[in-house]
Amino acid sequence: MDAIVAFFGGVSSLGVSVVMPIVLTILGVLFGAGFGKSLKAGLTVGIGFIGLNLVINQLMGTDLAGGVNAMVTRFSLSLSVMDVGWPAASAIAMGSIVGTIIIPLGLLVNVLMLLTNTTQTADVDIWNYWHFAFTGALVAIVTNNIAFGIAAAIINEVVVLIIGDLTAPLVEKSLGLPGVSIPHGFSGAYAPIAFAVNWVIDKIPGLNKIDINVRSMQKQFGVFGEPVLLGAIIGLLIGLLAGYGFLPGANGEPSVLAMAVYMGAVMVLIPKMAALLMEGLMPVSDAASNFIQKHFQNRGKIYIGLDSAVGTGHPVTLTMALILVPVSIFLAFILPGNQVVPLADLACIPYMLVLITPIVHENGFRGLIVGVIVLAVGFYIATDLAPLITSAAANVNFDMGGAAAISSICDGANPLTWVITRLGQLGDGIGLVIPAVVAIAMAVWNRMRILKEAKELHAEQA
Repeated sequence: MDAIVAFFGGVSSLGVSVVMPIVLTILGVLFGAGFGKSLKAGLTVGIGFIGLNLVINQLMGTDLAGGVNAMVTRFSLSLSVMDVGWPAASAIAMGSIVGTIIIPLGLLVNVLMLLTNTTQTADVDIWNYWHFAFTGALVAIVTNNIAFGIAAAIINEVVVLIIGDLTAPLVEKSLGLPGVSIPHGFSGAYAPIAFAVNWVIDKIPGLNKIDINVRSMQKQFGVFGEPVLLGAIIGLLIGLLAGYGFLPGANGEPSVLAMAVYMGAVMVLIPKMAALLMEGLMPVSDAASNFIQKHFQNRGKIYIGLDSAVGTGHPVTLTMALILVPVSIFLAFILPGNQVVPLADLACIPYMLVLITPIVHENGFRGLIVGVIVLAVGFYIATDLAPLITSAAANVNFDMGGAAAISSICDGANPLTWVITRLGQLGDGIGLVIPAVVAIAMAVWNRMRILKEAKELHAEQA
């Protein structure tokens, strides 16, 4: 077991841009796509991830977060909990005891669910198993029991895999990704909220008629509706609020005009990197689809589970994300009781919206309403979990940069993580019975749905 854990820990440490090409090349060969074609597809995906990370980490994670920090200083706003970002959260998760076994454990759970027809998703995005480990690490702290932490991680994975199944048809239609699902621990947690809010809006006369269509807006406003100009305008406003001048600052601050160009670049470059990801995924996805139809006719459709990064380039998602950046800052400072200042994870807002966009059928109005709700709720969750996250960081000797308390928007504000953690705290872990029963019920219901879908599919083919 130690050797297995060490092997998967080493694989995970390579990073997603290296792990995904290896995994996709192996999968492509197994599914009959051929080595050369599979290798090219895997490398293309890896390059897409490198480009996406460069854009998001630099333009949003550094330049945008720097502008927000300048706004905080300029308006003398003080909050006590620092948003340290998802890289820190993932390091804390994977450094925990639960994190050391999460990859082989997560793969085993996924295989068992595929064999029992309780999921349609083959989740090859093993790097993002850290989201499950994060939940497990927090539960292990509140219960002082590693076994409960491992159970919490498994419950989290089961729920997210089923959410990936249920949203896959919408993802296929909205993103143009046939055979792909997004079982992402962060993005998936907001899908139930999006379904609920969308259902409520459908019942409200007048409100249910409002539709902000970003695609048609681009046509109506001509060049001023183009993503690059929308991004530039938002960047300009952030630069002005940050107090930046029209020339670079003495301490290296970008100019207002530079901020405009940077945010315009975000709107252009992220879709291009996402398109590169899709280009690489298609050969493996097609081969997997053909393989499943040929060898597993009683199992219905099988999806390849991927990182939600593949959906960050959608024009509606990106537009809403840039609008919600200043909104999130505003919310952070007006919500009574919130203690988290959004900084590093502002770059994660597009990931938060990836499944929301297809669920609201690309309606920007509904998407923004859901976005405001999940951000507001998320700040309270991140505030509530801050002591646990700070404790988890101390357990793995994470350098908190002098901050007394830390949290994050990614997973620190995750409603699914919060529910499992707080229920796990009840009765020294006995409360985990509740989410466990819910996860089992979801799995049984999902199996019935999958078998029914497979039967209907085979009847059509016959």
